Amino acid sequence: MKHITNISLGPASDNYQIETEFLGQKFLIKRFGTDGDLKKAEDLLLMWNKKADVISLSAVKYLYGKGSRAIMNTDLKKLLKVANTLTTPVTTGETLRRVSHEWCIRHAQFQLGNNFFTNARVLFCSGMQSEKIANVITEYTENVVFADPLFENGIPKLLTSIDALNQYSSRVHRPLSWIPGKNLLSEQKQVKMVNSFILKRAVKNASVIVIPYGDFHEYVDCFSQGELTDKVVITTTAYEDRIETLMEKGASMIIDTTPQIIDRVVGVAVQEALMVSALNIPKTSGLKDDLLEVISEQNLEPRIIYAQDKERRINRFAYLVHPLSKEDLKKFRPLDLIAEVAPKTIGPIEKLMAFAPPFIYSKVTGIKSPVGVEAEGWLISLGETPEQMQSHSPEFTTKRILQAAEKAKSLGAQVMGISMLPKNLEGTSIDIGKYAALPVTTGNSYTASTALWASAEAVRQMGIVPLKNDKILKAKTMVIGATGAVGSICARLLATAFEEVYLVSRNMAKLLTIQEMIEQENPDVTVNVSTRTDSNIDNMDVIVTASSSVEKPFDIMRVKPGCVITDITRPMIFSREEAAKRQDVLIITGGEILLPGDNIEMKDIGLPPRAVYAGLAETIILTLEGRFEDFTTGSNTEWKKVKEIYKLGLKHGMELSSISGVNGVLTKDDIARVKEVALKKNKKNEIN
Repeated sequence: MKHITNISLGPASDNYQIETEFLGQKFLIKRFGTDGDLKKAEDLLLMWNKKADVISLSAVKYLYGKGSRAIMNTDLKKLLKVANTLTTPVTTGETLRRVSHEWCIRHAQFQLGNNFFTNARVLFCSGMQSEKIANVITEYTENVVFADPLFENGIPKLLTSIDALNQYSSRVHRPLSWIPGKNLLSEQKQVKMVNSFILKRAVKNASVIVIPYGDFHEYVDCFSQGELTDKVVITTTAYEDRIETLMEKGASMIIDTTPQIIDRVVGVAVQEALMVSALNIPKTSGLKDDLLEVISEQNLEPRIIYAQDKERRINRFAYLVHPLSKEDLKKFRPLDLIAEVAPKTIGPIEKLMAFAPPFIYSKVTGIKSPVGVEAEGWLISLGETPEQMQSHSPEFTTKRILQAAEKAKSLGAQVMGISMLPKNLEGTSIDIGKYAALPVTTGNSYTASTALWASAEAVRQMGIVPLKNDKILKAKTMVIGATGAVGSICARLLATAFEEVYLVSRNMAKLLTIQEMIEQENPDVTVNVSTRTDSNIDNMDVIVTASSSVEKPFDIMRVKPGCVITDITRPMIFSREEAAKRQDVLIITGGEILLPGDNIEMKDIGLPPRAVYAGLAETIILTLEGRFEDFTTGSNTEWKKVKEIYKLGLKHGMELSSISGVNGVLTKDDIARVKEVALKKNKKNEIN
């Protein structure tokens, strides 16, 4: 049996003696705590030299750096110098710690969807003690803060970059340690209150908190009960009592950077000693390569512990909104009060708000997919109404959207969606996709899919159009603007459900190409093409307007009773007044989506609870799927992406919530009234 002697600078109350096996060999491990007494540790080193197979020196607090750069006190340097003179190999775990820290973060990033730390907001209690973790995590996110000045010196300051941490460690940390009576200042009531406020705000904003092994309980004691709720905690050598403490304070996931190589949780210094002894690694050997070989061959992985053994992953999004009218501006405080007191000021306010920087309108929480993944995000608003967007240059609005993307990134969002923009800004989202701080999607793919989903449901509820073989609608449908990005998608979707499809556009060559494509995909459908709407508009059962090149593509008075018109152009072609002229025609402007989750919280966006617009739904679907990419860009809408986002929506529990018309959400009674008037007109026409 091989003997491992663990000399710890930690408390003697944690001493133990265990027998275990590792790599088919038996070991006796004895721990001797010194309560921080370096002289006692030195005596123990000398006593166990040549008696133990390997000595592990643990709880050595490397503050920052390594080798000649390492920051440590003189007595600790002396102790390590003594350790290096011994015949028996002495391990401190520093090599394994650095390997395991980097491996742990990279492994967790990959294992948890390959995007777990992407743009995450991470709070380091001590960046100096967690240097390797910090270096790796900053490859995935820039949203990092280091609380070293606050915890170490009581300075009400957080560092917001690796460079700032380097500056602090090399130029500030050591001089501060020489200042006599510095702790008296940090103990003053006012300073403690400020520090507490800064820390609580940092914890609230963070999704990941890194707590080092050294002084673990001192750091954790600064967090109140429940303050770590839904937080991910990264730490090293998470003993059971530490796990219980973190769980009690609300942590939903704990990532332990130390792999568990034996039944009992032991520190990296002991683990390193076990590896050195089991492999008979010489004292002068290149330890790092040997440790890598063991980790690889034994499939050693960092521990990931979930609260109540329940895996939980929350991805994050942002969605850009803007007021659709002056009335919508009244949803913002204190504009609602100003408009109430002085109604005539709403005009000047509208112009002024166009210059306002992007701001958070609402936090969105509680979205939960049936597959288990969750999403949370922020609705970030511009102050511009569509009228103001059109009165300014495209560059004016583009600048503010890019500012919104920067804000979204700072909040921790991993993808951002953009709501419908006016016609003069159709190309804006392409530029935004090139220069935005995070991936952007316009939502057009799911908007097209959902609009036709709503249209099909409206036709079903109307019940006027008969079905052929219980699947195909025995009816005629027309797509106006069929050669456009969205129009061509609509045409291909409608061809799967209708007996006869009419395609209308100005470009005859493109029309013929789309006709050929549809006929190959659906040989049984009859496809007609034309550059004019007036010759066939009278006989259509369903009309989809997907072109904004002309304001009025047809006269609504010519449409037959019972026709369903789906208007997916923005701004919409038909006004409320025009729609009111035809009580026997159903005008659809799109469909809203019901989000999965029983406890969704979000400010009013003009829809029923849990219901959102299709563009926002597309952003949320991508978030739940972990697809942080420029999915739909510009006005481009690809057929494969429309099908893909529809299937992903079903996978994550998206449902059609409601059908919208020119006056808002259409109820079943609204649709029934249109049907009743249409049937009466049709009956009257038959008599005549």
